[in-house]
Amino acid sequence: MASPFKLIAGLGNPTAEYEKTRHNAGFWVLDEIAERNRLSFIKDERFHGQVAKFDFENETLFLLKPMTFMNRSGQAVASLARYYKILPEQIVVAHDDLYFAPGVLRLKKGGGHGGHNGLRDIMNQLGSDQFLRLRIGIGRPQNAGRMVSYVLERPDREDERRLRLSIARAVDAFPDLLHGNIEAVMNCLHRVSQ
Repeated sequence: MASPFKLIAGLGNPTAEYEKTRHNAGFWVLDEIAERNRLSFIKDERFHGQVAKFDFENETLFLLKPMTFMNRSGQAVASLARYYKILPEQIVVAHDDLYFAPGVLRLKKGGGHGGHNGLRDIMNQLGSDQFLRLRIGIGRPQNAGRMVSYVLERPDREDERRLRLSIARAVDAFPDLLHGNIEAVMNCLHRVSQ
């Protein structure tokens, strides 16, 4: 059975400065998929990002890390989607989420951007919100005025441990997700990460 998904995009910011920051949790998901499947990312100027091709049951899927900085993530996602004629509902976007504690995972299709500038740009560029989101909880600062600096900081050791474990759980579930078993994956991820 063909996968209902053709593109998995992970959101983050390029350069070593941001590599270990909370905002790069989406990149961490793709790095985990690539490591487990011995994939390499190649910079592709056409798509403003790093791309890896992933063979899943005789079908080619794409992994994409936008290199445009977070606020322009849609430029990369939409350019690859247009080139390969991938519909919004065939896209999974992995991203950090301030509304959940570190270690909490949620799958969601459609809806608003919740103030996440990467999602906002993807929605604007695709002209649709009908992509699937893998929301990776990173927690939030007590002081709301620290939101921007918080997402661009490295998590403390315990939060990073929880994030890495949750990302490993998410990647464990990817074969089921790629088979289209979304409800089963939701039940598994949501139950484990309560």
